[in-house]
Amino acid sequence: MDPAIGDIANCNVLIEDGVIAAIGPEMEADDAETIDARGGILLPGFVDTHRHTWQCLLRNAAVDWSLGQYLAGVRGKMGYFYSADDMYLANYLGALECLDSGITTLYDWSHNNNTPDHSDAAVRGLIDSGIRAVFGYGNANREWIPVSAEPTNFEDVRRIKTRYFSSSDGLLTMGFAARGPQYSTLDVSETDFRTAHELGLPITVHAGSGHWGKTRPVDRLRSRGLLYADTIYVHCCTLADDEMSMIADTGGHVSCAPEVELNMGQGWPATLRALAVGLEPTISIDVTTSIGGDMFSAMRAMMGAARAQMNAVALAEDRVLDKPAVTSRAVAGFATLAGARACGLGDRVGSVTVGKSADLIILRTDTVGMMPLNYPIGALIEAGNPSLVDMVMVAGNVVKRDGRLIGVDLPTLRSRVSQARDDLFRRANAPSDGSWLPTPHVGGTQAIIDDGVLVR
Repeated sequence: MDPAIGDIANCNVLIEDGVIAAIGPEMEADDAETIDARGGILLPGFVDTHRHTWQCLLRNAAVDWSLGQYLAGVRGKMGYFYSADDMYLANYLGALECLDSGITTLYDWSHNNNTPDHSDAAVRGLIDSGIRAVFGYGNANREWIPVSAEPTNFEDVRRIKTRYFSSSDGLLTMGFAARGPQYSTLDVSETDFRTAHELGLPITVHAGSGHWGKTRPVDRLRSRGLLYADTIYVHCCTLADDEMSMIADTGGHVSCAPEVELNMGQGWPATLRALAVGLEPTISIDVTTSIGGDMFSAMRAMMGAARAQMNAVALAEDRVLDKPAVTSRAVAGFATLAGARACGLGDRVGSVTVGKSADLIILRTDTVGMMPLNYPIGALIEAGNPSLVDMVMVAGNVVKRDGRLIGVDLPTLRSRVSQARDDLFRRANAPSDGSWLPTPHVGGTQAIIDDGVLVR
């Protein structure tokens, strides 16, 4: 994914002290450990720019829920019942899920920090997994019920920043996951954005999510001078065209969660609209309450949705297209280098480049679903799946080898996770088998919130 190098066959990559030191067909490194990747595809690890990792204990329980039902069931109920131990276990499990499927960088959108213990536990879960991550501090559950006038606990934000993020050189960095004017009053949003900016924390915010996104959230942030550079705007499905331009003009980034957006009624993924204003969209999983947690499925959903949109217009106009709306190579770039740039890590990861961190994965191609290998990028997206991820490396440290995570006792982890799930749903008095269909939350969908006043 380095445009200066392109794709190379029969090539070696030398790693020294966790950094890519050389790339070429031949090199002298007799004293180095050799990883045999012949016949495989070596590529940079994927970058997930937005995932509520803490929700993996609720995995697949909300497959049939709309966005309004998700807000009612997860935000309105389940989030309150999480213990600090649940936060640790969920973040640890969710990060391992990422690594197992080739996602080496995760933007952890952590918005269930109900107590300082919850915050600490969430960070520790990421650390113990060995993943590279941005910890996006995102309020407590009670502060998220839209539309909220609850203040953010910036005392805890500062504590977490001081305790874990005094340096930006480690595998973990910190950001701020703001509620924004879709889910909080404009006054609260202004306080959140300005305080996070003063603390030096890059901001990420949901904007353009279904009905809630029709309230012109980006324009309302603009009215207060809050469109800071390098902000990640998540979803963007129902933003107005001029709001997309505002994001581009102020140096923002777009994170699409295509499969969730299509399933939950948030609108068409913003892939084509982002590209139209000169933005490279990035890819996120969002929630494993509703979908699978791997990048292969997300890439396919993004590419298929973008092509479906353009194909529908062409069919309606009786035009025959001679090129796709978006290419497979572009989508692979969205999942790697574009994501790294959005996370502020473009100089460290996202491509196989000399001087960058060795965050790499090897994909097997010797299965019946991958042979014969013709177009590697096409195979990566259309035939790829987590079971093909043979090796995963983060900063030169191998965390998965021969298709198995290293140092993870899966039977014990499965037992802990199952017990935690049972206890959580028992405390909430809710079923986990898919039979629970919450009444959708609609607060804020038919309203404009300004200065704490609800105007219908």
